[in-house]
Amino acid sequence: MNRLILSNPLLDITLNRLCQQLIENHGDFSNSVILGLQPRGIYLAERIAKKLREETNIDIKLGHLDATFFRDDFRRRDTPLKPNETKVPFVIENKKVILIDDVLATGRMVRAAIDAMQAFGRPEKVELLCLINRRYERDLPIQPDYTGMRVNTLDTQRVLVEWKEQGNEEDKIWLIG
Repeated sequence: MNRLILSNPLLDITLNRLCQQLIENHGDFSNSVILGLQPRGIYLAERIAKKLREETNIDIKLGHLDATFFRDDFRRRDTPLKPNETKVPFVIENKKVILIDDVLATGRMVRAAIDAMQAFGRPEKVELLCLINRRYERDLPIQPDYTGMRVNTLDTQRVLVEWKEQGNEEDKIWLIG
């Protein structure tokens, strides 16, 4: 059974709230950067960066990070994983990095992303922003600093995020299964 858990206008309100929290904690963003986690976290990161620019008139540094080769299951699969583009046109050394992903489940992808970030420098601090926090699914002790919505899920369920940027008619977040 599929259940719609978030769509507009509540989604837009949620994104605005997340942006306000970031503004409160990062001020003028002079020492902060945003990294969207490939493949789907980049859509959320681009939305957040755009809203922040509109709200603050500050050019916020935005990059895309792929952690495919840092995943702990990279060599355990029958078919090879296909990497996505990493685009980090800045150094993150001594910066506050806001790592953004659409759904936080086991925490393994975030761990891989933290390892992948090291190629671009040693950040001063790393914060995690996720749109959906799947509670009770964590394999690693990783928690988001900023959360759009907490969802209680079973192992058999998954969260599907549909963005207009991916060709969908509307932005919708579904609980599947």
